[in-house]
Amino acid sequence: MRYQILGATQAHDDQGTPLPVGGPRLRALLAALALRANRTTPVDTLIDDIWADAPPADAPAALQALVGRLRRALGRHTIASEPGGYRLTATPDEVDLHRFERLTREGTAALDRHDPETAARVLREALSLWHGPALADLPDRTAATRPEARRQEANRARLEAELLLGHAPGVVPELKELTTDQPYDEALRALLIRALRDAGRGADALAAYEDARRILAEGLGADPGPELRALHAELLAEPARPEGRTRPGGPTRPDGPMEPGGL
Repeated sequence: MRYQILGATQAHDDQGTPLPVGGPRLRALLAALALRANRTTPVDTLIDDIWADAPPADAPAALQALVGRLRRALGRHTIASEPGGYRLTATPDEVDLHRFERLTREGTAALDRHDPETAARVLREALSLWHGPALADLPDRTAATRPEARRQEANRARLEAELLLGHAPGVVPELKELTTDQPYDEALRALLIRALRDAGRGADALAAYEDARRILAEGLGADPGPELRALHAELLAEPARPEGRTRPGGPTRPDGPMEPGGL
């Protein structure tokens, strides 16, 4: 069995055939169980996950009925009854969220050991698992905060790897879109400036720095951080290159592990 919770909740059998999970309550139950694959989820936690602030009068009985319906949809052995709760009998790698987290760890580790080709390939695979907002069928979005943050980290790491592979011209449009959507993310701003610089667009890189400086000042009352300031100094010190001529060999990545939440 395979379970998808990075988007609408879905289940597939071993041949990849989608299984009809049912309505929103059943999808919320499956999402809550898959989030904790092969771990017992207490009854009270499942009730909170499924009904949030409006549980039915006899919530444990209603939950038991939902579990029975989900077993009929997926197979009676897919959900085990445990003391005080229920457990989805699946390995973490059978759930897309946990597979994404494993691949993200592998990709960022490859980046840290200066293997951008492996990093880019593994991180692309990790990000391809997403088909919408994480845990989209849970009424409370709190549990989605961490996966969504990890998705952003994985995407920044993937873009870093693409730059190290010399793909600067190809990632500029994506980085422009991302910095528009996340204007205060200095790590993305730095990647955009580097991509423009390494694509031979030094004037545009300087303009991107000034844009970042202005937005940070107007929106947060803050100055650019050390990474942006260092990039700006490098741009001012570099000799001008003809427009469109990329930096030979691409950019280099500072030694040391990637900091969580940024590059």
